[in-house]
Amino acid sequence: MYEIRSLGQADAQFVISDLVEQVSARGDAAAVIAVADMRGELLAFLRMDGASVASIQIAQNKAFTAARLEQPSKSVGNRVRDADKGHDISFFGDSRYIGFGGGVPVIVGGECIGAVAVSGLPEAVDIELCQATVDKLIARLSA
Repeated sequence: MYEIRSLGQADAQFVISDLVEQVSARGDAAAVIAVADMRGELLAFLRMDGASVASIQIAQNKAFTAARLEQPSKSVGNRVRDADKGHDISFFGDSRYIGFGGGVPVIVGGECIGAVAVSGLPEAVDIELCQATVDKLIARLSA
């Protein structure tokens, strides 16, 4: 039997709650949060009050990219922008792939079981908040 491990509803709720708490602690910040399953398909989504409408699709695409390619979305962006080895992002074959930072895969036991993404804040902050939540989630899943 072929078994597939993936994030589930409880995991997604944990991620949303943790990120809302982190973003809210920043004061005037608002963000869009997306949680994807191991295939990159949306499990949970939240656009916080005041978050940019433009960040809706970006957050979903960051989570899709991180899960499907099993690497941070920023790494994909760095590869396609490489002056010598770079290529058009359409090389990956789906218009949902994106190279902005802020999408982080959830890797447990060497297996990608989903991804988390944040959009709407400066890229470095999106990455920082997202990675902190993924680290907490992995610790929770490994306990």
